[in-house]
Formats: sequence, C-alpha cells, structure tokens
Amino acid sequence: MINSIKLIVLFVAITFVSCKQDIANDSKKIASEESNHPSLILTAQGVKDIRVQLGDIPIFDKTLEKVKAEIDAEISLGIETPIPLDYSGGFTHVRHKRNMVVLQKAGVLYQILDDKKYAKYVKEMLMQYEEMYKTLPLHPKTRSYARGKLFWQCLNDSNWLVYVSQAYDCVYNYLSEEERNKLETNLFRPFADHISIDSPQFYQRVHNHSTWGNAAVGMIGLVMNDQELIDRALYGIKGVDLDKKAKDDDGGFLNKDGKAGFLANIEEPFSPDGYYNEGPYYQRYAMYPFLIFAEGLHNVKPELKIFEYKEGVLLKSINALLNLSDADGEFFPLNDGQKGMSYYTSALVTAVDISYHFGTQDPGLLSIASLQDRVLLDDSGLAVALGIKNGKAAPFNKKSINLSDGPNGKQGGVAILRNEDIELVFKYAAQGSSHGHYDKLSYSLYEKGEEILQDYGLARFVNIEQKGGGNYLKENKTWAKQTIAHNTLTQNETSHFNGKYEIGSQHHSVLNYFSSENENVQVVSAKESNAYPGTEMLRTMAIIKDEDFEKPYMLDLMKVTSNKANKYDFPYYFLGQVLQTNFEYKTPKTLNTLGSKNGYQHLYVEATAKAFNENSKLSWLNEGKFYTLTSLTNSNDELLFTRIGANDPEFNLRREAAFMLRRKNTKNTLFISIIEAHGGYSPVTESAVNSNSSIKELKVVLDSDAYTAIEITNINGTMKLFITVNTNASKQQSHKLNINKKAYQWVGPYYYTNIN
Repeated sequence: MINSIKLIVLFVAITFVSCKQDIANDSKKIASEESNHPSLILTAQGVKDIRVQLGDIPIFDKTLEKVKAEIDAEISLGIETPIPLDYSGGFTHVRHKRNMVVLQKAGVLYQILDDKKYAKYVKEMLMQYEEMYKTLPLHPKTRSYARGKLFWQCLNDSNWLVYVSQAYDCVYNYLSEEERNKLETNLFRPFADHISIDSPQFYQRVHNHSTWGNAAVGMIGLVMNDQELIDRALYGIKGVDLDKKAKDDDGGFLNKDGKAGFLANIEEPFSPDGYYNEGPYYQRYAMYPFLIFAEGLHNVKPELKIFEYKEGVLLKSINALLNLSDADGEFFPLNDGQKGMSYYTSALVTAVDISYHFGTQDPGLLSIASLQDRVLLDDSGLAVALGIKNGKAAPFNKKSINLSDGPNGKQGGVAILRNEDIELVFKYAAQGSSHGHYDKLSYSLYEKGEEILQDYGLARFVNIEQKGGGNYLKENKTWAKQTIAHNTLTQNETSHFNGKYEIGSQHHSVLNYFSSENENVQVVSAKESNAYPGTEMLRTMAIIKDEDFEKPYMLDLMKVTSNKANKYDFPYYFLGQVLQTNFEYKTPKTLNTLGSKNGYQHLYVEATAKAFNENSKLSWLNEGKFYTLTSLTNSNDELLFTRIGANDPEFNLRREAAFMLRRKNTKNTLFISIIEAHGGYSPVTESAVNSNSSIKELKVVLDSDAYTAIEITNINGTMKLFITVNTNASKQQSHKLNINKKAYQWVGPYYYTNIN
C-alpha cells in the first residue's frame, strides 16, 4: 500500500514537472513569437535605437511632436467607423481613409512612446472594424470594375490594409491571443481574400492597382506569419482564369498573360533605369506600396533579397522619379498626371527615407528630406534624421537624363534636357498601360518650374466629390488622352493609333540619339513609325546655350515622311498673354469648334490667319517672363489660335490657349521652330527688359534622308548652323557635308557652329 502511494506521488511529481516544463516551453514559444513584433516597418531594434536618440534628432523630434498632436486630437474626438456609402471625396470614404492613416500613426506612437493609450485606441478601432466587416456587403456604389467593401473600389480597400497591417504589427503584443485570433479570423483574412481571391480582375494584373493589392495581402501575411498570403502576394493567385479582355475603369484591358503578383509588378512596369511605364504621377502613387512592402520583406524575409531584385530597380526608381520633377519638385504630368503633385507628398517621404537607409546613403537625398521637413517614424526615418543632424546633406543635382522605357529598356523612353533654368521633357515612350496618352514624340517646356509650353495632364478632380465622385471624367478620354491635346503632330484630325489602346500598346517610339556631354548643346532625337501607318515622324529637339542669346533656347525639328498627302496640325500649348505676332489674324464674331471628334470638338477657334512670311512669330508674357516662338512656314499654312473648353457643359476642362500651325495636302514636310525665353517684366517697377526676340531669320539650308541643317540668324547678323544626323547617328560616326559650297566635317550625331 505504502509502495503504491509512493508510486502515485512519484507519478504526480513527474507529471507536474513535465506539465510545468510544457507550460514553460509554450510560454517561451509565445514570447518568441511576440518578440518578433514590431518587425514589419518599425522594428524592435529600431524602437530601442529611436528611444535612445529622442530629443537629440531635430527633424525626427519635430515630426514626432506633430504626429503626437495630430493623433491626440483624433483620440479626443472618439472613434467613427461609418457604414460605407460614398465615392471618393464623400464623407464615409474620407473617414475610412483617415482612419487607416490614424491607425498606422497611433501604432507607431505606442511603440516609440510606450504609452498604452495609443494601443488601446488602435485595438478599439480594429474591434469596431471586425464587428462591421463580418456582415459588410459589397460597397453600394457600382461604378468600379472591382468593388471593395469599405470603399467603392478594391484599390482603396488595399490602401487601407497596407496602412492597418502596420498598426496591427505595432500593437500585436498588446493584444491577447484571443483578440488576435478574432481580428485575423473575422477581419484580416477575409479582407485579404476579398481583394485577391474574390477580385482577380483587380489583383491578378500588372498595374499600380494590383501593386497595392499585392502589398496589402503580403504585409498582413507577414504580420500574421501566414505563408499562403505571402506567396499569394509575391506570385499571384494560382489557377485563376481571367477573360482576355475584361475592361477596367481606366479604359485599359486586363490581358491575361500569366504575369501577376508583386514580383511581376516589379519586373514588367520598370525599365532598368527605374522609369515606371505609367508615368511619374502613378509611379509616385505606386512607390509607397512597392517600397513599404519591400521594406517589410527585407525585415521579415531577408533571404528574399528584395532590394536586389532586378538589379536593385526599386531603389534606382527613386532617383529616376526625383529626376522626373521640375525645379519646384513637381512631377512632369506625363500620361495621366495631376499637376502640382510633388516630392513633398507623403509617398515621397517614404521613398526618400527608404532609399537613403537601404541604398547607397546618397547625401543628395538628405537635402530633399530637409525640404520635405519630416521623416518616417521608423528605422529609415531615424537614419535620415541622423544623416541630416551630422551634416551629411548635399544638393540633389538634377542633370540632363535619358530614361529608357520597357522591362528590358527597349521600348523608347523619356529624355529631359536641362540647361540653366530651362527644362525640356521629351516623351518617346511606350503607351504607358491604361494611363497612357496618344502623344508620341510630344514635349513640354519649363523655366524655373513654370510651364512655357504645357502638357495638359489628366482630366480629373481627384477626391473632389462634386466632380464625378472625384474619379476620372469622360473628358479624360475625349480630350486629355487625344493627340491634339499635346505638343506633337496630329494627322488628318485623327489621334495616334486611332486612339485605340490595344493598338498603341503594341508599339513604341525608337531613339535616334541622345547627347548631353556638351553642356552647351544638348540634343535628343527619336523616330515614330507606327502612330500613322505609312507616315514616319522623326523629331529632334535641342536646348542650346549660346553667348549671343540671353538664355538657352529650344530648337525643334519635326521631319515628316508619308506615302500620301495629309493634313497636319502642329500645336503649341502656351500659357500666358499674347503680346505680338508678325502676321495679321481675324477674330470671329461667333466661336466655332475646330472639329467634331478626337479632341477637336473641345477646341474653340479664336482667331485665324494665313502665313505670309517664311517665319511666323508669336510672342507672349507669362509669370513675368517673355517668350517668342519663331516657326518656319509657307504661304499655304494656316495659323490658328484655339482655346480649350468647347462642348464642356459642366466646365470640367481648363480654358487654356494654343497656337496651331495647319498644313494641308502635304506628303513630306518639315516643322521647324525655336522658342526663346528672354527678358522679364516687373509689375512693381513697371519695367520691361529685353521683351523682343533675338532671332531675325530661321531657314532650312539642307534636308535629305541623311541630314537636316538649319540656319539661325540673330538680330545682330550672327549666323548659326545646326545639323542633325537622321540616320547612322552613332557618337563615333564621322560625317562630311557640303552646304552652300562650304565643307563641314565632324564626329557624332549633330553639329553646331557659328558660320560667319
């Protein structure tokens, strides 16, 4: 009996010790799992480093103070999670969009300040979303090709989850296991499933929309340690069948080619130079999910070496994007782009900080961060703050640059020529996915960040509910995308590729040459052979700094070769007040439209003229600066002043002007022009300085298949000669040419000289 009791006691003791050991092991496992948070963007080590430096890192401390004040004010107002009802700009849309940002910031404040009121706030709001989402139907607005639940489109739902996943990571350890299970089961997993499995037409693409979706699914997967979601984010959904032509709400097509997921969205849209094929406006928008998810992958899955993928193109792309901005930091509105978007946006704060922290620690990025005057409240923001504090900042110098387009850099590109305060943006790229415009070989021109000749950009009032729910307006297709809306050639009042996306997406322009080695003469030349079958356009543009001119001037040569006679329209979308012309024009008593379709229906004709000189001149004043356009014309050319705004009953278009050169019944021809920036006017002193053009005459002295030569004579009688090589334009090729009984010999794709 005693022996039996001893055995029982011994068994119980062993069992107790064993159970105690199991409990200890389980506790260690839970503690180990919890110690991995935060790890997504703000890391546990980063929190420690930040706390040590607080109070001694000015730009970080300033940012933290502002964010704290902002979130404290939000907390005092209470939590509001309304039932979704509105389009962009509406109350419920704005509230849920605001909530996602507030959640992310509150989570960061909890970690840095170790104040549980922020974690409590995040928890309570997440629980409200969990309760609502369980029974939430599709959004009641039906316009989107992929409806969300919190928002009218899955895109905005993805925005929400990208931000909220960061908040969840920050409060993960604050929540109990039961609370985490509740959130993951009823909110996060169903949310990720809806924007991916339930919405393959949105998710299973190569597009900025899908990038947001991939990042959303992947980031919540990283926080939840859910490998299935991580794989779905990286590689797309397996076994999903899409219609070959499921139309999206941007007018593009979702062509099924088997490419989907985050890696495909890095591989396809970015060129090796980092140019994003949709243009800088959407590159700016997409950079946040690209970089924030990449940072999460780097921190949680370092073995993927995500910042090395495709030869480090994500970090390269930030440099490209910064170079796609003007002197004021505003992005050039190539393709669909809203003017005024700049590197002061929060997405570029993220881009600059991450690029500095994970890249080469370029001191030029620190100067931009200083201008932005805020940093991320995480590891990368700390690195930037320390760099600025330690005096490492240096100017970010924008120079002339040629950015290739296409996944292999073989689909045209965008060239930017810079000389002093003049910037020329020349687009010879691929279509630009569904956000592309039909504007091959178009350009815009700037001085000190102000437009001289403009690109219209997009027709949309982003997030202004009164204007089409803040979404794209019909005029984006009928006007902004059409060729006549751009500074390039329109043939027979028809847009390039007949305005058809499926045709335009198959073609791209081809670089003839780019030369920026000589800082005084910088040139780009490209050819387009598919916009109009049977017609080839070769455009050569130069920014030339010459001591006989006050400022660098722009020279533009468009050589057109066609197999039949056509009507050509060549517009210049200038901004400002007309001052003077060297031709007489007539103004109509009643305004009529220039045409009936392809954008022409949106142009009023304000004045008409016949060119009677070989040179037609137009001078105008804008932002206190004078400009003169000198165009080579003939007696059959029509000159038109037009203004945007016809057939626009809701006043969706800006009422801006253009000067247009029309040439009818012509096969092969040259459009040659120069734009001078000169002088200035002060309304304070009421004085005008150098308000007249310096050019006396512009003429063609040679035009052949191989060469085009232009002679420029200024008002002092000094003559300049510019020769461009139309074929065989390599930098090493030598050339010999006789013009007007004088021999010229040079090496390279162009030649510029004084000739008297």
